[in-house]
Amino acid sequence: MKNRLDNYAHTLYYMCAHLSNEALCFMSAVNDARKVFQTHGGTLRTTEALAAGIHPRTLYTLRDTGVVEQLSRGLYRLAGMPPQNNPDLTTVARRIPQGVVCLISALSFYELTTQIPHAVHLALPRTARHPVLDYPPLRVFRFSTDAFSAGIDTSVIDGVAVRIYNPEKTLADCFKFRNKIGMDVVLEALNTYCEKRRKSLQKVLEYARICRVEKVMRPYLEANT
Repeated sequence: MKNRLDNYAHTLYYMCAHLSNEALCFMSAVNDARKVFQTHGGTLRTTEALAAGIHPRTLYTLRDTGVVEQLSRGLYRLAGMPPQNNPDLTTVARRIPQGVVCLISALSFYELTTQIPHAVHLALPRTARHPVLDYPPLRVFRFSTDAFSAGIDTSVIDGVAVRIYNPEKTLADCFKFRNKIGMDVVLEALNTYCEKRRKSLQKVLEYARICRVEKVMRPYLEANT
């Protein structure tokens, strides 16, 4: 009987030691994963997390325990971080890095409109695949090669690099897509832009040529000179 109890005690001891080591290893993995998130501004896509050495089980445990929050499919952010200034734009930029924020979303970013975007307006090349995104709502606009590549700026929002057309290119784009966003929105944006101290109607005209709306825009630009 004594031998059986001794064997049982030894077995229980090794099991507890093994479980304890597993728990310590797992906690170490969780802490390492937190550090990876922190060094990347607090937000990671699944592919980025895996490439950085975070095991899928660790990532899902972080999510299930509330250490990270899932912003959208395949995109996670450390919980407890300061509120984001523009979570919709940063989410889209991380999930669809080849896209460029455009039209009403860009107007709103530059404070050139009173419109509140109900979806993120995103420019993509005509040949690009249509993106799939659970959230935020997305409205995709297809651009020709020259129009897509012209006038792209990069703004860092909440630590995320967001590609967005500059104000002058955005105005030209708005005239290009005036039938889709409304001429009232276009004229409000142009008038607001022209009221600003720093403006370049010549630059607007250059982008109008690229977007092939010079003839349409010129009378409006001349009226504001």
